[in-house]
Amino acid sequence: MADRFVPLKPRIGARAVVDREEVLDPAFADECMTALEHYGVLLFPGIGLSDDEQVAFSENLGQVIPMGPVRPDGTQEVVFKITLDPRENPDAAEYLQSTVAWHMDGLLEEAPPPKATMLSARQLSPTGGQTEFCNTYAAYEDLPVEERRRCEELRVVHSLEASKRNTDPDATPEELARWRGRRGPKEHPLVWRHRSGRRSLVLGVDVDHVADMPDAASRALIERLTVHATRPEIVYRHEWEVGDLLIWDNGGVMHRVNPYDPGSGRLMHRTTLYGVEKVVGVEGAR
Repeated sequence: MADRFVPLKPRIGARAVVDREEVLDPAFADECMTALEHYGVLLFPGIGLSDDEQVAFSENLGQVIPMGPVRPDGTQEVVFKITLDPRENPDAAEYLQSTVAWHMDGLLEEAPPPKATMLSARQLSPTGGQTEFCNTYAAYEDLPVEERRRCEELRVVHSLEASKRNTDPDATPEELARWRGRRGPKEHPLVWRHRSGRRSLVLGVDVDHVADMPDAASRALIERLTVHATRPEIVYRHEWEVGDLLIWDNGGVMHRVNPYDPGSGRLMHRTTLYGVEKVVGVEGAR
């Protein structure tokens, strides 16, 4: 693996040294997913995959979630456009404004959170628009033993309303009602025990509060853990070039985009893999 994947940072990310034809070969899938589990983020610099090729690569790795526009025949495309331009993605441009804050995908859905997400750069903003990733496996592992045990006992409530507070702190009652109607709150363990045996912190901008904890203490804990999880030594910041492709492990990596001008034309194409495991807590914890 060391020859084929070169670390980007000591504790997160690797650059794939694999030619284009091999990336698209189904035989590469197992090696790719093993590396993704190890590094959390994989970069394929300047690979320049078309939509069809990106979908084919994604399908080699798992089942792809249809997230794009609905076709005339009623089926849904799997490529989702990441942009703040409502002309390109009228249904999601407003929601995507909150992605400037740290988050994991899919924590508000009934289905298990996505296993992994793949993003390719089609057009860049002249300023901003970098994507940052932090290792939430390492964040858990770096906690003192007693604090790990305490975190394993806690559950956290996530909500769309909480994620929107970051960009719309002065929302009207009508807006609040609309957000609450779109997605109800979801409760998850603060520590996710994965099938692999690894454990990661479950944090992000959609955290509303720690269950059964006073508000002030809840806010203080979440703020402290978020700072801990986003320390520079476990963060990789990607400076995009057109044609770059990144894939990350959504179960153990949070991400965010650095702010950019909504009118810049920045455009990414995303494919996302269905999750294979629910967020479950540590056995014996509350």
